[in-house]
Amino acid sequence: MKEGLVIKSTGSWYTVKTSDGTIHDCRIKGRFRMEGIRTTNPISVGDIVEFNEDKDANVIVKIKDRKNYIIRKSTNLSKSSQIIAANIDHAFLIVTVNYPLTTTTFIDRFLAAAEAYNIPVNLVFNKVDRYRPNDMERLAELKGIYESIGYKCYEISAKEGTHLEIIREALKGKINLLSGHSGVGKSTLINHIQPGLELKTGEISESHSSGKHTTTFSEMFELDFGGYIIDTPGIRGFGTFNMEKEEMSHFFLEIFKISNSCQFNNCTHMHEPKCAVKEAVEIGKISMTRYESYLGMIMEDEDSKYRI
Repeated sequence: MKEGLVIKSTGSWYTVKTSDGTIHDCRIKGRFRMEGIRTTNPISVGDIVEFNEDKDANVIVKIKDRKNYIIRKSTNLSKSSQIIAANIDHAFLIVTVNYPLTTTTFIDRFLAAAEAYNIPVNLVFNKVDRYRPNDMERLAELKGIYESIGYKCYEISAKEGTHLEIIREALKGKINLLSGHSGVGKSTLINHIQPGLELKTGEISESHSSGKHTTTFSEMFELDFGGYIIDTPGIRGFGTFNMEKEEMSHFFLEIFKISNSCQFNNCTHMHEPKCAVKEAVEIGKISMTRYESYLGMIMEDEDSKYRI
């Protein structure tokens, strides 16, 4: 029996790295899919697993307890969720104001999911080299919203290599998840941060202002300055999963903080009188887009697929 870290997942085969640096190709034991784990991928990148060596195929027989993971509703209607990665020290959401557009709805859903599983998140605004004056105004507006909540925000150009030394320092010594829509520049950023990987990058569709999927499965790469970086397939939508409606406000930090001043302890911040959250929205203390994201999540139909 050996133990190792899952550094690559294709859905059917898993690449596992042991403590001595040896790489093993493993498959999953069939019963994992029959133990009530309602996910499309019962094992994910970042998992610590135990496996048996076999001349025909190495077989994973146990998943060690996870300290955390980030999960979303699956776009596959036959399953209920997809684990993006596990045992994460830090997540970096790559955001583009344009080329393609990342919506505040998507940002807020990702942040809420990360808060639910105690994963720190930084926002990385990429492609600033392409931004026109109105794009820069929008960038400043978004940074103002999220920095006021407490999220660190970085402005970079992965293509030009601008401000990447700050990102390298933030990644050092940690297991880091990079996520975002297709086309936001995740692969370009990783290629700059860790030369030699030569990850495939794609062009943006000018007609649809969206990116093409160039990463088809999650993979973890070791950084030569210490730590790991997890590259994930571009996410089109991010539906919330396994969040109780009465707890939803806990995952919006500024809403949760102000909710202590609401008249009712169980205030939903929708229709109750003397709601401190609604008052804060009216005076601009809480962003309207954040409040709308909260309402969208709390009112979401459990059977709905996912949201962008």
